[in-house]
Amino acid sequence: MRVLKLIEELEDIIENGSSIPFANKVMVDRNDALEIIKEIRIHLPDEIKQAQWIKEERQKILIEAQQEADLILEEANKHIREMVEEDEITKKAQKQAEDIVKQAQSSAKEMRIGAREYVDQLLGLTEEKLLEVIGTIKENRSEIKEMK
Repeated sequence: MRVLKLIEELEDIIENGSSIPFANKVMVDRNDALEIIKEIRIHLPDEIKQAQWIKEERQKILIEAQQEADLILEEANKHIREMVEEDEITKKAQKQAEDIVKQAQSSAKEMRIGAREYVDQLLGLTEEKLLEVIGTIKENRSEIKEMK
């Protein structure tokens, strides 16, 4: 992630800047710091695009899970219709169909839950990183304003 590397560069500039005694302040090259901030602004939309991609992937995963569940249910119904020829076979078929439907519903539910958790985890990580970036930028801007 380019933005994180730029933030690390900005941190290095601040950490390696000349300290002002008794003021807990650091002198940094203004142009270097502003250039890095400019690059962060340029690359930040990429991070936002990545979050959008994760959101779209979540939707795709959920749709695929639902389609698979529908297919399983359709196959189970087809199987039931084929076995309705004899009474005893029909009873067995109904039992198997119920088991298949329950299994399909359970599988679909597990897939949806897993997909949601995965996407939520990715979005959470992205959100944390973006909040870190925003916090760092705010701190840096505040320090720059105090240097005036």
